[in-house]
Amino acid sequence: MSYLLAGGSVFLNGAFQTADVAFENCRIVSISPFLPREKQSVIKIDDLFVVPGFVDVHVHLREPGFSYKETIASGTAAAAAGGYTAVCSMPNLKPVPDSPETLQPELDAVARDAKIRVYPYGAITAGEEGQALSDMAGMAPRVAGFSDDGRGVQSEDRMRAAMKEARALSKLIAAHCEANELLTPGGCVHDGTWARSHGFPGISSESEWRQIERDIGLVRETGCQYHVCHISTKQSVDLIRRAKAEGLPVTCETGPHYLVLCEEDLMDEGRFKMNPPLRSAADRDALIEGLLDGTIDCIATDHAPHSAEEKSGGLRKSAFGIVGLETAFPILYTQLVQTGIVPLELLLDRLCIRPRRIFGLPGGDVAEGAPADLTVLDLNRPHAIVSSTFKSMGHATPFDGWTVAAAVAATICDGKLVYTNFQREDV
Repeated sequence: MSYLLAGGSVFLNGAFQTADVAFENCRIVSISPFLPREKQSVIKIDDLFVVPGFVDVHVHLREPGFSYKETIASGTAAAAAGGYTAVCSMPNLKPVPDSPETLQPELDAVARDAKIRVYPYGAITAGEEGQALSDMAGMAPRVAGFSDDGRGVQSEDRMRAAMKEARALSKLIAAHCEANELLTPGGCVHDGTWARSHGFPGISSESEWRQIERDIGLVRETGCQYHVCHISTKQSVDLIRRAKAEGLPVTCETGPHYLVLCEEDLMDEGRFKMNPPLRSAADRDALIEGLLDGTIDCIATDHAPHSAEEKSGGLRKSAFGIVGLETAFPILYTQLVQTGIVPLELLLDRLCIRPRRIFGLPGGDVAEGAPADLTVLDLNRPHAIVSSTFKSMGHATPFDGWTVAAAVAATICDGKLVYTNFQREDV
């Protein structure tokens, strides 16, 4: 079917211009200040904004193995509601995708149920156990990269071997960096002022940055393309900034919650427990600085749904992880763009464009011939975040009840309207 997005502000070549966008058969066919309306399904979007579809390179869809937390269907519906047209799904599943055979159940579920594009990761090590390497060569044609997310690869020799293999396969390593020997038993929040004053065991910053430091040395040795997951500390930002200045193939991501929250915002509730934890205000400010100066390449939600029971034990006993696909853009726009901290164009680069370039994913442009993967934004729709209305099966978010200024009005993936939330009579 042929569609026409009429009258919106379109993100073209890094700036917004009023234009019509026509798409048909999965591709954008025309962009012009005015296009004929005849023989088109016209969607009037005056005062709305058209951008490349968001991409999240770090989500947990939980299927196969943990479908009581999330499914491919529910997770990709949540992603579409958040404006995402593509996600990269983490491999801590059952079975762990560590070979073509164990990857296949996830691929089958994606083909059957996904509402947007899903690019799986393969595990770095067999069973994510940190010992023998996975069948990286066998999985390489069908995965976005390799990760043992949820666990740091503790052995330097094992990570070196993984990097050499990934380099040979022209695939990246996406590393969850956490040195187990530096962890305190029962650690559940940042090892900082809040933990000490409230009597909680802490998770040190060094447990993150020390492994990043090790891995950067291995990148220098192997030449592997290396991406650091969910950085949360000022030391991590500094290490990655220096690695980039050296010309090493190192990139990274952080999450919306690390950019707008810190340990001072903690409550003893499961919806504030994630790994890595919310750090100090100084760490948050360093992350924002890293976003602005280009050190941080991607904003990824680390969407990690759990059951209500698993998140009901407060900070000490709840599972690590929060959901984020449906709140990311409204929170980031309200807290960072409207306040003048981050330009909208930079935010879009980190949500739409740069992640695709790093991971070699299609899209990221609003251009004739490009995939019809688009997000329509309403930047003037104040509303409250209500977690009970999420399409995700997970509802644990520190942003429940927050008022935000913007909303996703529609998501178009592969030329199909996969989500609509227009609230105007003329649309």
